[in-house]
Amino acid sequence: MNWSWLWREWIRPLGGAVVLALFIIVFVAQSFKVDGASMENTLVHGERLMVDKLTYRFREPRRGEIIVLNVPGARFIKRIIAVGGDTIEERDGVIFVNGTAVDEPYVDNKTRMNWGPYLVPEGHVWVMGDNRPRSNDSRGTVGFLPVENIVGRAIFRYWPLNRISGV
Repeated sequence: MNWSWLWREWIRPLGGAVVLALFIIVFVAQSFKVDGASMENTLVHGERLMVDKLTYRFREPRRGEIIVLNVPGARFIKRIIAVGGDTIEERDGVIFVNGTAVDEPYVDNKTRMNWGPYLVPEGHVWVMGDNRPRSNDSRGTVGFLPVENIVGRAIFRYWPLNRISGV
């Protein structure tokens, strides 16, 4: 058997494809499956998203962006509500950042809580799910999330096909 042909035609191209795929997954973009109801109605359980891993290497996270984040033992998907240096609080179901009420048309299911004000430390973000009563977020075990725990920014939904869209 001619091993050089096998190397040239099969092994080398497949090896290159695997290396390229690993590079993309680690540094550029990755697929993520929505698990749970914490982001309803924006994102629904079982949907699949493409997550951009490059953006935050070049700029800081911004309010309103949907991110995938690492917490001990899991990956969550949440919305950034406040960034380092912001003061955040909730008064009777309305979120205030730096004393200004946040317009949240994406939130259908609010809580009627009162907490804060809290100062978000530099290098951290405050995250919340869009389905507030069903979300474990910065109000719970996530707390102030260090920016380095952000996996990436959700950029578009690609599954199911009838819901393909940017996020």
